Amino acid sequence: MKAGISSYSLHQAMQAGEMTILDVVDYVADVGGEHIEIVPVGFNLLEDPALVDEIASKAKARGLEISNYAVGANFIQESEEDYRAEIETMKKQVDIAARLGVSRMRHDVASRKLEETSYAFFEEDLPKLVAACQEIADYASQYNIITSIENHGFYVQASERVQRIVRAVNRDNFKTTLDVGNFLCVDEDPVAAVANNLPYASMVHFKDFYYRDASLPVKEGWIKTANGRYLRGAIVGHGDVAIPEITALIQEAGYDGYVSIEFEGMEDCRKGAKLGLDSIKQLWKERVK
Repeated sequence: MKAGISSYSLHQAMQAGEMTILDVVDYVADVGGEHIEIVPVGFNLLEDPALVDEIASKAKARGLEISNYAVGANFIQESEEDYRAEIETMKKQVDIAARLGVSRMRHDVASRKLEETSYAFFEEDLPKLVAACQEIADYASQYNIITSIENHGFYVQASERVQRIVRAVNRDNFKTTLDVGNFLCVDEDPVAAVANNLPYASMVHFKDFYYRDASLPVKEGWIKTANGRYLRGAIVGHGDVAIPEITALIQEAGYDGYVSIEFEGMEDCRKGAKLGLDSIKQLWKERVK
């Protein structure tokens, strides 16, 4: 297992102007990460290509692998022209991933309004989503990059929907970035969902949430789930996701790849990300014993 941190975990400090992405690379090395995942929130590598080489050089100088490049995408578009444009943009992002030197790249696949996230819409959209993922995976194969989708964004978040797409795409270099906490956004049990999708994982995100029912009296700082419950980001190991049980599942399955902390709680992000990293390292070590 290689433990690291997603740069998204530090977006709070980057958005406040307290850190740059290069500072984040230093931070991850300083707190003991073995790798960093690059998520362009607060910066844009398509618009600032020089920054790609700066990130790669900084990571190499600090002895960090860049594990994954994770970008947004939405293949549900108003026109065929816009659909094609989104695919071409993702190909340009694949080129950036190659320049970063990564072997993995996650791209989102679809987003809809909450009232349009039923299985009926999903079945209608599925052929176009699959075709887009196939084309991008085929393009990425020239670089030996594994592309993936994440259980992310309410629409393609449940383990069954992610698995449907991965199996339909049917490419050796197309898998899922498995976020252990995100299943709660659609009120799916994280332990069962991780067990469902672990065989298809290219890498694992450890994320934790506090999970409360609809009677929560103070809702500020919380997000609403698909079924009207509430979530708030937590330091990994502090929330309601069964992190020890999930860690055991992952180890028993023989997974020994990249594990990335993704913190989005209300605590200071630098402290939250470090404590999460320390927690997973300790849990993993205890389980190995």
